[in-house]
Amino acid sequence: MITGKLEAFARSEAEARIKELGGSTGSTVTKKTTYLVVGTDAGSKLDKARALGTALLSEEEFLHLIQKSDK
Repeated sequence: MITGKLEAFARSEAEARIKELGGSTGSTVTKKTTYLVVGTDAGSKLDKARALGTALLSEEEFLHLIQKSDK
């Protein structure tokens, strides 16, 4: 799941990449959400993810993970 604005991708591109790698995306953070990619100007999804203890990834960390999967 993604919140905020990403610099390297349009949100739709990032979500497509997540799905290519076998992940899923949604519009609401729940206790089943594994990761939240946090861009600039993140909104209420970030607050909810923090409250639920969801792992947070910066855009840089997200890019690193998807680059590792390309190898």
